[in-house]
Formats: sequence, structure tokens, C-alpha cells
Amino acid sequence: MSARSSYGARVPGPVPGGVVAAVDPGGPAARAGLVSGDIVLRAGGRRLRDVIDWRWETDGASVEAVVRDARGDERRVALSREPGEPWGLAFSEAVFDGVRTCRNRCAFCFMTQLPKGLRRALYVRDDDFRLSFLQGNFITLTNLSDADVARIVEQRLSPLYVSVHAVDAAVRTQLVCAEEDRALERFDELLGQGIEFHTQVVLVPGVNDGEVLQDSLRWLAERVGVLSVGVVPLGFTAHQHRFEASFAAPGAAAGVIGDVEPWQAAFRERDGLTWVYVADEFYLNAGLTLPPAAFYDDFPQFENGIGLARSFIDEATLIAPQLAEATALLPDGVRVALPTGELFAPVLERIVADVDPKARLAVLGVPNEFFGGNVSVAGLLSASDLVPAIAAESEATVYLVPGVVANADGLLLDDVPASVLGERTGKDVRLVSCDAGGLLAGLRDIAENPPHAKE
Repeated sequence: MSARSSYGARVPGPVPGGVVAAVDPGGPAARAGLVSGDIVLRAGGRRLRDVIDWRWETDGASVEAVVRDARGDERRVALSREPGEPWGLAFSEAVFDGVRTCRNRCAFCFMTQLPKGLRRALYVRDDDFRLSFLQGNFITLTNLSDADVARIVEQRLSPLYVSVHAVDAAVRTQLVCAEEDRALERFDELLGQGIEFHTQVVLVPGVNDGEVLQDSLRWLAERVGVLSVGVVPLGFTAHQHRFEASFAAPGAAAGVIGDVEPWQAAFRERDGLTWVYVADEFYLNAGLTLPPAAFYDDFPQFENGIGLARSFIDEATLIAPQLAEATALLPDGVRVALPTGELFAPVLERIVADVDPKARLAVLGVPNEFFGGNVSVAGLLSASDLVPAIAAESEATVYLVPGVVANADGLLLDDVPASVLGERTGKDVRLVSCDAGGLLAGLRDIAENPPHAKE
């Protein structure tokens, strides 16, 4: 499941069509009279369930739609466009009839380990094949109906992102706890119809690692259409009592890497692709050098936390002269702190040391007390973690916080607006993109807009 959605942080409720969020002036939708707030009920005679239906029915140069306005009145509109012209409208949500949620009781489900009192959207355990296709969310396939399978095949919703975890029936029962587990059957059925998959295995120590993992990889390797496998460690919070360890110990992390390496070598020799990739945490916890970028191919599991560190390192290396120049141009007396998660802090420290000989930059590794457990990534830092860490740091004058801590509505996980971090800390806090280019842009912004200019 994905922690963020490009359609915002709201929990989409079922509506009889797609709510128009924005209309481009002069575009086909505007020419047809559509405005923000209209609801597109039908297109091409089909009742719209999601943006996939909209795209499917509006693939040509013209389409007739049924629209309901804010007063509840319905009308038919004819939309037409020139070749290559977009329709010029955006919907408020990706799915119109409500997100399909998970019916399983996975023992390691991160959503069930959240503290109480957070906004409702954070507890939604989506298991919707449409969001898998549109946004790369991992799904289990356990809630697919025959009609769903037929639709996936008809509309060629490929690739999908699927959590496999294990293929051993007993282990799946222990891990997935599905009411009816036909996932592997559905997997093969869809593969047979030409649907391809990116897959993941969330590795739980002593449950689906070791020989169980080998069996799962063997099963997946036998199937044409499995484009990649991501092996990620169990993530657990302090708000549960089932798990106390994952793969933080160097030996345990290195052991997983060693278990996967023969598969990687075999696939690279046969297909020129690594195919199975392990999460960055394994390399960082093991104290091993991250593989080169070529090892990650086209980074098919990037959103799953696989290859992020390598990508940042390589980008920072490429723009190191610019980073050094931007650091040198910082106003006199200005020091910059870079808050980040504890996992990435050592990586960032090495990068900073190479571009900042005068120690104008400092990495601030922020412990995650909000979630606790083994949660240590920057994207899961809350204001309750960042505010005291920044407030207690007394050397820096500006703090560049990775923007990934906030959602599309500008809210951190504990519902604090990112815009008030400066007010709550009494410091100059600025959000930047979480890549190396974002760091460079942040440093340049400080040079152009020094702290005194923002007061």
C-alpha cells in the first residue's frame, strides 16, 4: 500500500461519478461548458466508476457525457478535441465509487500498528486494483471477483503491483489471514491473459525468510510476466506487541542479501536484469556498499524504497560542484541543518562532508518517537518528532526539511501543517524536495533569501 496519493489525503467516499476539481481555460472541457464542481456521471454511455473508465471511454476525438451540476440538474454535453489535445479537466479523486479496502488480517499490516487519534485517511487499508494500476499501490488480489478479473483483462490494466509475501499455503495462512485466499490462482489467471506484475515480499524474521523465501522466488521466477520482485523488511511500530525485531542487526541484514544474490546473478546472466531487488535498509543495516545504479535497472521498485539511496548519492555526486558552490555562497554566519530520518542520516553525512569543507551544513538525524519500533525513514517523521529536534538544535540558522514529510494538503502525519513548523520551533524552517536537486535548490534559496529577509 502506498502512504501517499497524488489525489490528496481525503478518504474518497462513493459518488455517482467523477467530481471535476479543475478545468483548463479554453480546453475541450471548458468549451463544452464544464466547470469545477460538476459531476461527470457517464461518458460514452458508461457509468463512470473511476478515471480509468473516463480514459477508456474518451480515447477518441469526441465523446458525449452526462453531467450533474452543483444544483443537481443533469445535462448532456458533447466534448470534442483536436488530435493530441488533452480534455482539459482534472478529477478530485482517482476512484469515484469508493476505495476498495483490504479484508485480510495480515499479521504485519503497518496500518493496524498506527497510534490512535490520527486522521481517518491514514487508517484506510486500500486493496484496490485500480489504485495499483494508477499509482503503484501494492495489493493482495484476495478480494478480486470474476468481474474484476474480466475488467482488468479487458482494459489491459497492466502492470499491477502485488504483495505475494509467500507461496507456501501454511505460511500464507499465518501471514495474510485472508477470509478466502485465491490470490495465487488469480495471479496465474491474470498472467495467462497477458497481465504483468511487479511484486513484493515483506520479509518477517523466522516466518517467510530462509527457505520459504527461496520457494517464493522460485515460484515467481517460473512465471513469465513477473517483471520484478522487491524484498523489503518488516516495518513495525511501538503501538503493537507482536514484533520486536526485523533485520536491523548487520548479520541478519547481510544474510538476506546473501540469500537473494544467487537469484540476482542468475537473472543478470540470463536476462540482463537483476529482477529481484532488496530494500536499501538491508544494505545500510549491514554496513555494505549500495549496488551501482545499473544494478537497479530502470528502478522498478523505487517507490518501494529500493534504490532511493543510490539515486540520491549519484545525483549528489553529479551536482557536487554546484552543491559546493551553493554552500560557499551561504551568507556569513548562516549554518544549515538538514533534518532527516535516522536511517538515511549517515548517507547524507558522507555527502555533506564531501561538499562542505567549512562545516556550514549539519545533518540532523531525527529519532521517530511518534511511531517508535524500527521506523526510521524521513517520510514518516511527524511534527511531534521534528519540532523538538529542531527546537533543541542551537547551532543552525536555517533548517531544510524534506518535503516528503507532508502530504498533498501540506499536512504532516500528526495533522500539523508544514507551514507552522517555523512558528512552533522558533526557527527558519523551509521544506525542500527530498532529492539532491531539492537540497541544491534549498541552499540557493537561502543565499537569495537569507534568514533576516524572511523575518
